[in-house]
Amino acid sequence: MKRLFLPFLLLTMLLTAPCAAQTAQKAPKARLHKLSPMLRQLVREKEATVCAFIRITGNAERILRENGCRELARKGNIYIASIPTSRLAALSLERFVERIEARGGNQILMDSVGIQLNALPAYEGRALPQAFTGKGVVVGVMDIGFDLTHPNFYDATATNYRIRRLWDQLSTDTIGSPFYVGRDYTTEQELLALGCCYDGKLQTHGTHTLGTAAGSGYNSKYRGIAWESDICLVANATSNDIALIDSADIHKYTYATDALGFKYIFDYAEQTGQPCVISFSEGSQQDFYGYDLLYYEMLDSLVGPGRILVASAGNDGHKLSHIYKEPGREKVGTFLSATADRVAVTAKSRTLFTVRTTVYGEETTFIDIPMERVVAAEDSCLTDSTIISGKKYYFTVTAYPSCYVPEETCFDFQIRTLGRPGYDTPLSVEFIGTEAEIEVFRLTGDMQYNSLNPALRDATTTHNIHSPASAPRVICVGATSYRTGFINYLGEYLTYDTGTHGQRGNYTSVGPTYDGRIKPDVMAPGTNIISSYSSFYLENNPEARDIIGDVEHFDFQGHTYAWNGNSGTSMATPAVAGGIALWLQADPTLTPEDVMEVIRRTSSHYDPSLSYPNNFYGYGQIDIYRGLLDILDIDHVPEISKRQSPVSVAIINGQLCLQNLPEEALGKPFSVTLYATSGTKIAQFRADGSSPSPSWMLPALPRGIYAVQISGHAAINGSTLVRL
Repeated sequence: MKRLFLPFLLLTMLLTAPCAAQTAQKAPKARLHKLSPMLRQLVREKEATVCAFIRITGNAERILRENGCRELARKGNIYIASIPTSRLAALSLERFVERIEARGGNQILMDSVGIQLNALPAYEGRALPQAFTGKGVVVGVMDIGFDLTHPNFYDATATNYRIRRLWDQLSTDTIGSPFYVGRDYTTEQELLALGCCYDGKLQTHGTHTLGTAAGSGYNSKYRGIAWESDICLVANATSNDIALIDSADIHKYTYATDALGFKYIFDYAEQTGQPCVISFSEGSQQDFYGYDLLYYEMLDSLVGPGRILVASAGNDGHKLSHIYKEPGREKVGTFLSATADRVAVTAKSRTLFTVRTTVYGEETTFIDIPMERVVAAEDSCLTDSTIISGKKYYFTVTAYPSCYVPEETCFDFQIRTLGRPGYDTPLSVEFIGTEAEIEVFRLTGDMQYNSLNPALRDATTTHNIHSPASAPRVICVGATSYRTGFINYLGEYLTYDTGTHGQRGNYTSVGPTYDGRIKPDVMAPGTNIISSYSSFYLENNPEARDIIGDVEHFDFQGHTYAWNGNSGTSMATPAVAGGIALWLQADPTLTPEDVMEVIRRTSSHYDPSLSYPNNFYGYGQIDIYRGLLDILDIDHVPEISKRQSPVSVAIINGQLCLQNLPEEALGKPFSVTLYATSGTKIAQFRADGSSPSPSWMLPALPRGIYAVQISGHAAINGSTLVRL
């Protein structure tokens, strides 16, 4: 279940009448074009601070010092700084300050319809290659609701603890902390004494995503992908944490604070000399103001060789989000509705047009607003109101150039009224102008079809990828589906059917991005995924709705823990991050571009009739094993199958050992061939299938990675990798 209070609050601040530019008139000297919309609102505040990106091309030390700013991080000429809101206007006047940017309001990206379900792990049906378990790789997760005591975050024997450190950005235990917000915990004793992050009694999302990426599976089949990796965590703030944040501190938690979190994890990996991949299952809508410009540049500078960031595409794929009107067509339109008191859309075009609102009250009422009026209005912001059937409707339209194509003008169009606009009284909007090419994007509320005017069916379920997954060098992950139901711990069978056999979950957000790039990049199982759930959450929320999705409760060191089923791109993202951790174990120097090339060459395709990449599946579903073959340059050896054998294989005391052959393969002859990564055949053995765990003595071999090809019965055919 997701609560949208914080994003809604910030959007309300942006769109509430009359407009951002007008509300900033008390600071007339501010150069508003340098400030992102959130900061234009904060110009008036005198007693707050905000965490923001700021690009300074000269005299940075003086500018920050004289304006009371605290430098938190720097990459090139982009700084992350704590800025007094009373100094925003003065900063905008500085000649060397080019842009100041902040945005808050991430939301966790769980199942879009709030159903928590069970499924096989992301590696369903495939044993992980024994040679690659994430050992020596840092898996970072930035999320909310971590249970630091869950046995899933020890090794498989539950004796060796694998969480190396945590920065809890919400912690109030900040005496002596050098951090801008919160504090960090760096020893096993500190982490276990803490037990959970500050929001851990109310949230558990991070416990689940971390389990999928790196959980050991403690005494269960629900093992994560990189189950021997080292773990580094950041507990950040999202809209779900609004009740825990002092109103005076709300502006400290922005995209810039998230960037500090990513940097914290990558810095730890650098200190320990390990490659690192970060999983981030949060995000917010894209925009045309340019909230993300400096954010994307900062992310570009943080990632690189051995530094990979993976983020969720979003769960808006089932929502009508986009309308396109080609030149020559008179108009397009849709119905709008919202459970709050306002609905809003953004329209962009190079040519001016008219927006017509139709309210289907006691009498049908039309309100036309030509965009010429908006452009001509003071600060390009028009406000108007009218009474319809005894209810007052407020209209606010703000015009501004697109941050991507300055020649295009964007118009934020908001309708506000008491009650629930579109539900209590239906309303529609049409975009009229035969010569105009227009695109319309959902902001708040929903686009809908309605039989009151069947012609208004122009909205489509595209263009809803979330940020920062929309960033060019961030790996954007969508979710696929395999299981359609499960039996929970109460013995009840629950069904959540979004497809089988790797079909895209219909909740998965769809590209392209607002600047026209293909996203998502890659897919992974995200529907009905089982992973760890927090003991603190279970204890403090015994009647919570999502507990119905618990598959099992078990005791460990005096506490009751859970395995829980969940669905969403949140669940797919850590599966991809875990897979990339295995790839980094094979090649610690992989860049985001290298990873994308491996994904391009080796991903599987649910629908082979489609052209890849595309805005529904990206390059397809990640194939961890084929990716390893590709990275190790074994993919070219024709004798080695690209299908991974489910048989467990190991080299023990100089012997090649197979373990636990499936029953259907017993009694059937098969062959086992050992290859060097160069493709050279080292040895070949034959078995009659009489033993479930045959073994053979190997010749003296140098240490390294070897490929094992098993050929015979269909149940065991395939290859796997082993390390000597």
